[in-house]
Amino acid sequence: MVAKKTAAQKAPAKKAAKGDGYECEVCGLAVTIDEVCDCIETCDIICYGEPMKARKIKVKAAAK
Repeated sequence: MVAKKTAAQKAPAKKAAKGDGYECEVCGLAVTIDEVCDCIETCDIICYGEPMKARKIKVKAAAK
């Protein structure tokens, strides 16, 4: 029998940093972190009731 990892045994989640990208696996919405919060714990970015997954997102340069 294989034991499942409990929340305490899982690797700690990385706190989001400026420029990190996240994408919703349901609708495809992609977000990029512009400002980092001062939370002590990590925060989940939720879309469709599920935490968004960290992804490398290509950002188009803004038109001047």
